Amino acid sequence: MIDWIDVVRLLHVLGACVLIGTGAGIAFFMVMAHRTKDPASIAHTAAIVVIADMLFTATAAIAQPITGIILAQNLGWSLLEGWIVASLALYVFIGFFWLPVVAIQAKMRDEARASARSGVPLTSRYQRLFRIWVACGIPAFLAIVALLWLMITRPVIAL
Repeated sequence: MIDWIDVVRLLHVLGACVLIGTGAGIAFFMVMAHRTKDPASIAHTAAIVVIADMLFTATAAIAQPITGIILAQNLGWSLLEGWIVASLALYVFIGFFWLPVVAIQAKMRDEARASARSGVPLTSRYQRLFRIWVACGIPAFLAIVALLWLMITRPVIAL
C-alpha cells in the first residue's frame, strides 16, 4: 500500500522537475526563436511560452510550498531549519524574477506580433525587453539550481 506522504513527496519532486524543466525549455525555445530575428517566429514561440508558463510553471509554483510544508511537518522537520529557511528565501527570490518574466514574455510576444503584422524588423523596445528577460532569467535559473541542491543535500545551516 502506498503511504500518502510518499505521494506528497512524489508531487514535490515532480513539481521541482517541472519548474526547472519548464524554465530551461522555455529559455531554450525563446532564445532559439530570438536568434532567427523573425518576428512571426518569435511571436508564435512567445505565445506558446506564455501558455506553458501559466499552465505548467504557475501550477508547480503553487504546489511546491504546499507540498513542501506538508512534507516538513510530517517528516518532523522544523520550518526554521537553516536549509528550509534558505530554500524558502530562494523561492521568494525566484518569484521576484519569474513574475516579471511572465509579463515580459507577453510584451515580447505582442511586440513581435506587431512587427510581423507591419512587416518591419523587431523594435528597440522588443530588444530591451529581451535583454531584461535574460537578465531576470539567469539569476532565477541559478537560484533554482541552488534550491534543488538544498532539497537534495539538506545541509546544516546555522541561523
